[in-house]
Amino acid sequence: MTVLEYWDIHTWFEGFISGITSCLWEHFENIIVEVNQSHSTDTTNTHSRRTVSTRARSMNHLSTDDGVVDNRQRWDKKSHFILVCVGYAVGLGNVWRFPYLCYLSGGGAFLIPYFLMLVVCGIPMLLLEFAIGQFVRYGPVGAFARICPIFKGVGVATVTMTFFLTTYYNVIIAWAIFYLFSSFQSELPWASCNHTWNTEDCFSHEDYDDLEEGELPPNSTVSASEEFFHHRVLGKTKGIEDMGGMRWELLGCLALAYIAVYFCIFKGVKSSGRVVYVTALFPYFLLVTLMVTGFTLPGAFEGIKFFFLPKWELLLDAQVWKAAAAQNFNSIGIAFGSMVAFASFNDFHNRSIVRDTLTICFTNSLTSILACSVIFSVLGYIAEIQNAPSIGEVVASGPGLVFMVYPAAFPTMVVPQLWAVLFFIMLICLGLDSQFAMVEVVITTITDTFPHWKYLYWDRKEILAAYVCIFTFLCGIPCVMEGGIYFFQLMDWYTCIVSVGFIAFFEVIAVGWFYDARRLSRNIQQMTGVRANYYFVVCWMFLAPLLLLAILIFSIVDYEVVEYGGYAYPVWAECFGWLIALVSIACIPVGAIHAVMTAKGSLRERLMSSLKTTLDDERHAAKFMADGGYSAVYDQSKF
Repeated sequence: MTVLEYWDIHTWFEGFISGITSCLWEHFENIIVEVNQSHSTDTTNTHSRRTVSTRARSMNHLSTDDGVVDNRQRWDKKSHFILVCVGYAVGLGNVWRFPYLCYLSGGGAFLIPYFLMLVVCGIPMLLLEFAIGQFVRYGPVGAFARICPIFKGVGVATVTMTFFLTTYYNVIIAWAIFYLFSSFQSELPWASCNHTWNTEDCFSHEDYDDLEEGELPPNSTVSASEEFFHHRVLGKTKGIEDMGGMRWELLGCLALAYIAVYFCIFKGVKSSGRVVYVTALFPYFLLVTLMVTGFTLPGAFEGIKFFFLPKWELLLDAQVWKAAAAQNFNSIGIAFGSMVAFASFNDFHNRSIVRDTLTICFTNSLTSILACSVIFSVLGYIAEIQNAPSIGEVVASGPGLVFMVYPAAFPTMVVPQLWAVLFFIMLICLGLDSQFAMVEVVITTITDTFPHWKYLYWDRKEILAAYVCIFTFLCGIPCVMEGGIYFFQLMDWYTCIVSVGFIAFFEVIAVGWFYDARRLSRNIQQMTGVRANYYFVVCWMFLAPLLLLAILIFSIVDYEVVEYGGYAYPVWAECFGWLIALVSIACIPVGAIHAVMTAKGSLRERLMSSLKTTLDDERHAAKFMADGGYSAVYDQSKF
């Protein structure tokens, strides 16, 4: 049987809707039960008795012995796993990073490598991570240590990279909070050029309406929304060498963002299914509304054409391919460890992981295309009112693109303040979803890797969560200084674009070659009753490693320095960026050395022992056969 034979869309859709309905009702019942439960002084009993929500359930507890723990937490329902994975994958990366990288890489030229990377790397590697987590039943650190001890550093590298990401990711939420507060005014502050932070080059929608028929806007103008972001929100300096003073308003917004993250974790993220259901659909409602509005603006067609028509010469640029790979990994969550952790809480005999993989990947990609359609329609409008010679010269490409483009459309809408408030609430919700999931990865790794440190936080999760939130908050302070945008861009480039490619390459090598892709296919058969399609095996063994290796080699040969809006970083800043990248990448060789040094025997025996998995597939799978698992020879009547 092939994967497509199981892909019955009608049946899946009915099951998905039914799962959501059950999820909503069960969450409601859980809230009633939890309200009436008395608090026990025994932390362990309390933890096992509580009904934990989907996100808390994903990483709250990992076993620490070599066997399989019988009381390991599981998802309450299958729909919970789908919702939390879609919620984690569909986030700020779709409405923020994807349009930014697409604009930076020449519009349509980015889509070709993006979808090629999705088919060759994105989908196969997400299935790989789901299979590893569900079969081994450990988080990323424990899973890779058992799959191939010499590559246990890959799991540590994923968590290290996730930690770096948490230190600056909340800054985006802080920007959104600043915009949210600014939206409660009689006139949106980025709608006109009549403010102290505006320059003579500012040109707004009002100025465009005042033009006489046939009159063209002056050249070299800057949109009012771009000036608001750079001069009012950031107080941007001329470069990273001039960090300037503290943006106290942004610092306060960053503190609010971390308080929100902390209480999400402190409460075990006990949000009802009804809230999850609303936050899952609300972004699509708002994006579709903005897209319809954007398509009616003058110049929108030129922006859409820039998005879908590729510049073929840019396909020869290795940076475009590297950005496409990084976007797949960042958006879906590959090589960050989260998906391995999520899948580790599935039932061992959950047989829909292939379908789950396709659902998450295609939902994620379609959301990105929808967000980009909105962005580029508004970019076409801005180019029209600025009389810009090219869409690519409208605004400075950078991580703040979403805050310069989306707001430009609000003044053209009825009740612009309402749409602005809804939009930035959406950004905050999307950002919080991903942020507290990443913080949970860090917290869980600490508790599992350093159990003897529990005296520092008295074996209470809320204390450890406070430690992590305070520390990452302090690490993010440079990003809210006047030169913080340059520091933010530096961290984002070397953490999520440079590092992720190396880690993903070693991840697929560890599983595809040393653990053996065919063995992983048999593991999938033991869990689901059917082996993975040969296409996935070929991708794990050949296509994904070769494509990732080629991108890494050409990226080094055709290395381009990071920049922001035409600003070239000094050498010392680039060295600092590479240091950040190497901290996570270095975990891989350090882990390999540690595995060899801690093994027994001669050097050759240690090396050979480190290359062998510590898993006994048959013995491991046999523990779950009585609970509905599948043996190597399965009964097709069950399907």
